[in-house]
Amino acid sequence: MQMAWKEVKKSKMKFLILGSIIFLVSFLTFIISGLANGLSEDNAALIKNLPNGQFYLNEDADQTYNLSKIDEKQQEDLLKKYTDATAISIQMGFVNDADDKQFSVAFVTATDSKLFPNVKENEIVLDSSLKDDGIKVGDILKNNQFSGEFKVKGFTEKQTYSHAPVAFINMKNYQEIYRVMEMQTVFIPGSDAPDSIKGLESFSNKEFLNTIPSYGAEQMSLNMIIWFLVVISGMLFAIFFYMMNVQKIGLYGILKAIGVKTSKLFSMMWYQMLLITVISLLLSVGLSQVFSMVAPSGMPFSLTMQTTLTLSAVFLVIGFIGATISGFQIKKVEPLQAIQQGEM
Repeated sequence: MQMAWKEVKKSKMKFLILGSIIFLVSFLTFIISGLANGLSEDNAALIKNLPNGQFYLNEDADQTYNLSKIDEKQQEDLLKKYTDATAISIQMGFVNDADDKQFSVAFVTATDSKLFPNVKENEIVLDSSLKDDGIKVGDILKNNQFSGEFKVKGFTEKQTYSHAPVAFINMKNYQEIYRVMEMQTVFIPGSDAPDSIKGLESFSNKEFLNTIPSYGAEQMSLNMIIWFLVVISGMLFAIFFYMMNVQKIGLYGILKAIGVKTSKLFSMMWYQMLLITVISLLLSVGLSQVFSMVAPSGMPFSLTMQTTLTLSAVFLVIGFIGATISGFQIKKVEPLQAIQQGEM
């Protein structure tokens, strides 16, 4: 370790450059990961906040929730059999305030359940993000497809769907707006939810997210960028240490000639890799946490400690693999040949 540290101090500019690159790559990865998580929450907080269970769509819906229609008799039987079950419908729409200002919302209605607000006819419960647009409890909102008016009863926290704030309304009001009597899906929470029901296709909470338009494509694109950056960091380690090892062929030959084992040389390289990576990650983690605190309130950004630790562990593993691959040439070094090559 002492020998590895001496080399770091002697060639500090080389290691500083590598550390700076790893810092920038890891910082960018943390930021994109935070945006991916934030967009995921903004796209499907309504579903992600529900307890684990099973969603059921009509088999003819082709795994698309807005094409699903649950038979009313089957829905009634399921709600009687599973007391915690609820039938849910979701559709994108809009509401207008007294000044005729329009707000995009995701209208949600559900049968009686502890999982959602109990909303009476002509009442509406909105996500709290609409408070920033000046909407208050008691305000009157309208919809062109609804003959009556909605009175704002209250607000809920972090209830969004398809990047729009959720608006909980009564089932009768929902049926009038969308001219449909059947509900789209039945949700049964808990482990006692059956894996299959005749005529229905079941989805876990995570699987149901993929029925949301654009959710899968959005997350896949961002995750590809994240893992692409991780792979780049591994390649940087491999290339950097490969070039370092080529320059030190003569040194390795001398060290081997005086009895230094190959495992000792690998340990020296791993120590340098660990030192650079840990320092770079500490800086990037700290800066990304600062960014999460100062990011604009409207930016969907969520970087949890679990995600941070997972990505940090991945960077360490990738760095170890990259450095190890580049070090295979150390094992092949023949002392006499390496010394002669170094003298040329």
